[in-house]
Amino acid sequence: MRSTSPDAARRRFIAASFADALGQGVYVPLTMLFVHALTGQSLTAIGAGLTLAGLGALASMPVVGSLIDRWGGKRVYAGALALRAVGFALYPLAHAYPAFLAVALLVAVAMWAAPPSQQSLIGDMAEGPERDRLLAWDRSLRNGGMGFGSVAAAGMLALGGTAGGAGFLAAAALLAAACAAAALIVATLPVTRRAAPAAEAAGGYRDVLADRPYLALTAANFLIAFGYTAQAIALPVFLTRDAGLPDALAGAVFAANTALVAVLGVPVARAMARARRARGAALGTVVFAVSFAAFAFLPALGGGVVAVLAVAVVYTAGELIHSAPAQSLSVQAARDHLRGRYLSVYQLSWSLCRTLAPMLLGLLLDAGTWQLWAALAAAALAGGLILLCTERFLPASAAFSRSADTLRTEAVTQPA
Repeated sequence: MRSTSPDAARRRFIAASFADALGQGVYVPLTMLFVHALTGQSLTAIGAGLTLAGLGALASMPVVGSLIDRWGGKRVYAGALALRAVGFALYPLAHAYPAFLAVALLVAVAMWAAPPSQQSLIGDMAEGPERDRLLAWDRSLRNGGMGFGSVAAAGMLALGGTAGGAGFLAAAALLAAACAAAALIVATLPVTRRAAPAAEAAGGYRDVLADRPYLALTAANFLIAFGYTAQAIALPVFLTRDAGLPDALAGAVFAANTALVAVLGVPVARAMARARRARGAALGTVVFAVSFAAFAFLPALGGGVVAVLAVAVVYTAGELIHSAPAQSLSVQAARDHLRGRYLSVYQLSWSLCRTLAPMLLGLLLDAGTWQLWAALAAAALAGGLILLCTERFLPASAAFSRSADTLRTEAVTQPA
């Protein structure tokens, strides 16, 4: 990054990311109720519209990657935040169904464009271990922002039944303001894109699709991502229906996970920096699998608050151990001049998982009390195995958390 004050720029970036996450924390828990209260559409129509919007956003990802490589992560991320601010501001006016579909598509495209553009911006702001640290701080504070947003969403939900739906109107205003503020901060960051060597200036998706190790990382993440999505989609149903917990305690599990990730994200990322990234991420999948096995046995053991929270802590440990090196791998293994396309392809692993997860996890929940957890454990371990098999094909700068200079020094001083 070419800036007279890189630390100040990174603090401003983190502030923008926190505001972005705060908005997501408000929107995600309230989505159906929020849209229903503001537009007057039926829940069935809203569900169909949001699904169509999600598919449209999925189809837009290749274009997003090209835009990032052409204009830079900073511009695309700022644009995505600004579009989301416009979408949230327009929701109260979208009473006709075509208008609702247009706004929903705008918000979905903007939300899905944010992760690859944001991570590409991080790639321009830092290199090597410093990039890993910035990713860790961003991930930790985003969890904190989403947690605060969820608390705000609960308060707005309490106001939602008042005259005129004041709580939901307040949510729309807060969402638009948070995204607009984040967009302004990002747009004014003193960040310059890293120039690619002339020999590498050309390229496109054909180059990305020819990079088999990176596609393997993407496939591994697709399998592991079901463990992440299960927390919001399947875990509340399992805890209340099969483990017999009250609804409030099921929510406490989510709150505990969010708090632990926010507090421990950076320390765990620093600890994991000592290991090879693929091996660290694979270790996280093993811990994930252990937690899934423990969840499967909870009903037979009679459940209980203490037991559930203990298993939730193991699950969170798996998330902490896996997420830091896995996210670093996705950014570090991407070629700088095609980083936008690389990260957009990687984002498809999350997007496809989130599209398929409600149906697949619902079928597994209906199959019984243990089938869900057995499938999630198998998927996580398969993803971890792919990571381990892919490691030797990755460049050293991606496989190791240490800098390239350190690796060269170690290679020179290594005894024959």
